[in-house]
Amino acid sequence: MKQFGFLLFFALILVSCGIDSHHFKIDGRFIHLNQGEFYVYSPDGAIDGIDTIKVSGGRFAYEIPCDKPATLMIVFPNFSEQPVFTEAGEEVSIRGDASHLKEMKIEGTDENELMGKFRQQIVSASPPEVLQYAAQFIKDHPKSLASVYLVSKYFMQTPTPNQAKAKELIKIMLAVQPNNGVLVRLAKQAEKLDIIRMGKSLPPFSGYDINGHAVSSSVLSSAPVSVVHVWASWSFESVSMLQQLKQMQREMGGKLKILAISVDANRAECRQALSNDSLNVPIVCDGDMFNGGIISKLGLTSVPDNILLKRGKVVAHRLNTDDLRKKIVEMTK
Repeated sequence: MKQFGFLLFFALILVSCGIDSHHFKIDGRFIHLNQGEFYVYSPDGAIDGIDTIKVSGGRFAYEIPCDKPATLMIVFPNFSEQPVFTEAGEEVSIRGDASHLKEMKIEGTDENELMGKFRQQIVSASPPEVLQYAAQFIKDHPKSLASVYLVSKYFMQTPTPNQAKAKELIKIMLAVQPNNGVLVRLAKQAEKLDIIRMGKSLPPFSGYDINGHAVSSSVLSSAPVSVVHVWASWSFESVSMLQQLKQMQREMGGKLKILAISVDANRAECRQALSNDSLNVPIVCDGDMFNGGIISKLGLTSVPDNILLKRGKVVAHRLNTDDLRKKIVEMTK
């Protein structure tokens, strides 16, 4: 009998070692992907910078310290992103087919299963229907981390943000979670969504790049074509876009000017990402992330982000890499 009691006690210890109350774990499995890697970052500070998740034999695991709910963004090789919502002491499973990422399933916590139901709901929906579903989801779940993600994705971080709807939905969420710092920041950003208007000039700004050189809106106004690009060392897509913009500037000479704004939390990370940089492009990094002087004045809210200008007038906003390249080529012919 004593032996049975000891074995039971030992088994309980082993079970408890799976995940403790101060950590969060992801256990994943994909078919049609034997080896590879994903990137992961957090828009609300769950981790610093960017981490790498290694895939081996179609399986992967990722564990972080966790004392409160937060959001992780997994970035797949095709640059698509998937939010995973953390919870202290919990584990979620990700299962799917690497060739059909939209159909992946994330299970294990209420937040992730709520998000999974929303993803299933919009699989065959038209763009206007997706917006309707997202707005209704937020109204139905104003305390949800998923709602914070959805208002940013569908009503703010788009080429044509819906300022009125974003403010309405954020107000609903703030009514039930007034101390949510991420929501407070989103509310401030929503107030500035109308700063960038097609055919209009940007508000005047000035500052200094990481080498101490002056930068200003007047420099962009004098260029035939210019781009303001928002990037971060932890966003692979934004770094890739920056490198392509630099290559285009090299090819086009004086026809294209670039101002790059890094939202890294410190200049060391920014400089490290540029350690092999050979092209002198002004890089602004004041360590204040989205609260920085220039980026805040321009009302830019996401990574990557960009504004395309012709003689200082806004031509396009928040283009993907391919569309941005095509537009620049067209404008510099």
